[in-house]
Amino acid sequence: MTADASSRERAARALAAVSQGASLSSVLPAALEGLTAQDRGFTHELIYGGLRQYQRLEAILAGLLRQPLKPRDRDIHCLLLLGLYQLSALEVKPYAAVHATVEAARALGKAWAAKLINGVLRNYQRRASELEAQLQGDPSARYSHPAWLLARLQQDWPHDWEAIVEANNRQPPLSLRVNARHGDRAGYLERLAAAGIQAAPLAHTSHGIRLEQTATIDRLPGYAEGDFSVQDGAAQLAAPLLGLAPGQRVLDACAAPGGKTAHLLETEPALQELVAVELESDRLQRVRDNLDRLRLQARLVQGDVGRPQDWWDGAPFDRILLDAPCSATGVIRRHPDIKLHRRPADIDRLTRLQAGLLDAVWPLLRPGGRLLYVTCSVLRAENALQVDAFVQRCATARPAPIAADWGRADGAGRQLLPIVNGVDAAPMDGFYYACLEKAMDEAA
Repeated sequence: MTADASSRERAARALAAVSQGASLSSVLPAALEGLTAQDRGFTHELIYGGLRQYQRLEAILAGLLRQPLKPRDRDIHCLLLLGLYQLSALEVKPYAAVHATVEAARALGKAWAAKLINGVLRNYQRRASELEAQLQGDPSARYSHPAWLLARLQQDWPHDWEAIVEANNRQPPLSLRVNARHGDRAGYLERLAAAGIQAAPLAHTSHGIRLEQTATIDRLPGYAEGDFSVQDGAAQLAAPLLGLAPGQRVLDACAAPGGKTAHLLETEPALQELVAVELESDRLQRVRDNLDRLRLQARLVQGDVGRPQDWWDGAPFDRILLDAPCSATGVIRRHPDIKLHRRPADIDRLTRLQAGLLDAVWPLLRPGGRLLYVTCSVLRAENALQVDAFVQRCATARPAPIAADWGRADGAGRQLLPIVNGVDAAPMDGFYYACLEKAMDEAA
């Protein structure tokens, strides 16, 4: 089996697993294991590109297949999608794309599909203009997003929804956060330049860096020493908004994977205590691993943030970071499997969960303290409308306006959209931030 066929076989298996419910993060390591750097890069591109263009590719394939393949042949179905992706979106020579995709069917142990794949892909080459033109009448296929999500985006952002979906289908930037305990941004930029790596300061952040090219993270200068973390610029806005000071007791609710936890500790080394809570043990281990690499310490607690009576010691917190579970519709470009897995009913479930978490952790905040509500969503039901509803039902909650030159004001907070124009000029993910302060008079 050739290396090209191996990449396509692995990508087809991964895409099939994701299309049947597996998370991209769970299947990607095995898909890339043992490959050369070049083959890893190509396999990675096939998987991510196939997911970013999934709805579009499905619509094209439907016009080429006389009848759907059987469920047991989902791998061949996905191999066809990847063949179409190569021919329509990648700079792969058509002959090589078709030949290697046919060979990948043999690698999958399904030589019977070779003739089918060859015929379908050759047919696409002949009818490409016609098939692509037909997509214009199907918004889901044209924009490669589920119809329900397009409708929500159009409702919430009538002037920006097309820019959002376009950004969702692009490769995201690679951003770092320099560990403030180990050095400053200028110094690390010099180290990158010395290593021949082009990078630039990330706007709106004090320690953020945007790499101008792809890179193997663990080979960057200072990775093992904890000199930096991989973190999008939008996520780096959290720690400064909390107004940290020496001696404070801080709660990081829903802490995994620990990027914001680490940033809090880097921002204010003299905290009295940082308590990081996470429900699942494996996700809590990710927090521990990240803190260990960065030489940072916090009190890690496995527990349900919505049931503080199970883990809270009764001592109030000065600051609370509630990075709430959400639809993750602001980070689709990083996690394109969201477009396959998320359903409309999930939004209702998540908004109920977010409301319950706000109600649960608010009593843990001392009078005069600050809670920062964060999501990586662009849906207003999870963001501005969620916070506004909480302020309406909670007499002690006071919105603290965020004065910033990033994002746009929406309700009590600010919304970042993953687009590159106007007020969202920085290439950041879609995030929402709202600061709430607790009235000094509990009886207010």
